[in-house]
Amino acid sequence: MRHDSDLGTLPTRAEIAAAVAVAAGREPGTLLLTNARVVNVFTNEVVTSDVLLAGRLIAAVCPDIDDAATTRIDLDGAYLTPSLIDGHVHLESSLVTPASYARAVLPRGVTGVVCDPHEIANVAGEAGVEWLLASTHELQFDVWVTVPSCVPSTLFETIGADFPLAAMERLLAQPRVVGVAELMSYPDVVAGSSETLAKAALAELRGMPAEGHAPALDGRALNAYLASGIGSDHESTTLEEGREKLRAGAFLMVREGSVTRDLAALQPLVDVGAGDRIGFVTDDRLPHDLLSEGGVDHVVRAAIAGGADPAYALRCATYNVALHYRLPRRGAVAPGYFADLVVCDDLAAFMPSRVYRHGALVARDGATTEAVRQSAPRATPDTIVASVNLPRLSVDALRLEAPGRRTVDTDGGENGPGAVRCIVAIENQILTRTELVVPTVVDGAIVADPERDLLKLACIERHGRNGGISVGLVSGFGLRRGALGSSVGHDHHNLMLVGADDHDMLVAAEHLRAMAGGFVVVADGSVIADLPLPLAGLITDEPLETVRAALDALDDAAEALGNRLPSPFMALSFLGLPVIPSLRLTDMGLVDVEAGRLVPLFE
Repeated sequence: MRHDSDLGTLPTRAEIAAAVAVAAGREPGTLLLTNARVVNVFTNEVVTSDVLLAGRLIAAVCPDIDDAATTRIDLDGAYLTPSLIDGHVHLESSLVTPASYARAVLPRGVTGVVCDPHEIANVAGEAGVEWLLASTHELQFDVWVTVPSCVPSTLFETIGADFPLAAMERLLAQPRVVGVAELMSYPDVVAGSSETLAKAALAELRGMPAEGHAPALDGRALNAYLASGIGSDHESTTLEEGREKLRAGAFLMVREGSVTRDLAALQPLVDVGAGDRIGFVTDDRLPHDLLSEGGVDHVVRAAIAGGADPAYALRCATYNVALHYRLPRRGAVAPGYFADLVVCDDLAAFMPSRVYRHGALVARDGATTEAVRQSAPRATPDTIVASVNLPRLSVDALRLEAPGRRTVDTDGGENGPGAVRCIVAIENQILTRTELVVPTVVDGAIVADPERDLLKLACIERHGRNGGISVGLVSGFGLRRGALGSSVGHDHHNLMLVGADDHDMLVAAEHLRAMAGGFVVVADGSVIADLPLPLAGLITDEPLETVRAALDALDDAAEALGNRLPSPFMALSFLGLPVIPSLRLTDMGLVDVEAGRLVPLFE
């Protein structure tokens, strides 16, 4: 694997020589931490010891070190642990820049993430991934990247830029790229698609892991998926599913996101006996949860509260992740490892009093010690700053004609045979159900019927490529009036609109066009709450606290209109994701995920 010592992936020869000299006592160290209770992730024990640093590296870990170090700190029995690494996250889902994300999680002991930037790749292609790499080049925070493998995730969606195999190959040569990101097109893998299998092979040829996405796969299908060389999965939602994947050799990523919270179901698997086969991840976390619960540190605390051995829970968010991604000298308090360290008084609470990255104090008592630097890319591509390019819209574009089938009209009468497919949104899940319903018709068109919790759902292509518009029905939101709109629509990120009124849905779409993307709530033709996301229609450079306040206002506005789903904009954004069962809506139409095909609205 290619490394670049200037980016901290590997230490320089001079740094290694200095660490050896300090460990042998020929040179003084830069920092001596005494009287520490060191969490050893190799032996799963806590050992009282001193820790001596030589710049960015740990030189020695042993009792009673006598050294004339530049700085000496008595930890007085506090715990000293490796800092945390989130094993799978989409930074774009935080809605803020990587620098804002880092400022939120550094004080919580998280000094690095493995990021899959397939959100921005779907909008801006290779240039989007390069922009993210440039944006994180000088951060006091480690951002490793896996190259998106499914852009688009299926053939049933329109994305902003092409992302061929050649683009993946070019990006895999970048210094901080550590693997091929989740292969979400699991039906293609199981079917033996040569193009899809070639993506997994790209990783193996470079000694990197290929990441998985295998919701509910089991038996022969699971075996076929893993036989491709894919090595992990973060989609297990039941104990039986997780256990089968572990037994089949997958690196099991236990996920606690904002919508998808799987730890409770998988808790019995978080056991010392699983060794290096368990890793903790967050996948998608919203500002509310980042600020109130934290990042992957939340998974560590929750696992310990659920009965996991504290030292092993820490291993799942440190050494195991580093092993999986072949990150050398990471994830442990040991000689020769990078001095990425956390000091805390209580392992179960895991609230750091000090956080070190590369031997430097980066956070103390809940706050960063200095502004987290963010390097500005040389230029931001137009596909990022001007990414909402809608067709000309009118309310007629949202009209659903009712053919001569059995429908309920406003007088309760019926007209012909038939029913329509309706997406059912499920609380606290990204899975959906399919339901056949008899729609309500007014003047020959199917309309939303809030009394029956039947709302209009629309997806509008926003990349300026074909102007596609699809309309269907959804239940589960509970809106009584108004509309919600979002330019975050996984993974194609076309506009997603849900509403009880076509005119309000149109106003929402036009407002998203005007603010270059974001979230909006509309009622009676007026915008009552919004959040601009002008970078790729996914991200803002506003502080995380500002974004949380705007999201609270949006959620309150949606609740006032009758919404009953938690995180309604997160739920809306996933209704267009055609790789999670069962029924989705993209700009091309309704997608039956299990069948792997487009299906008509009418049964």
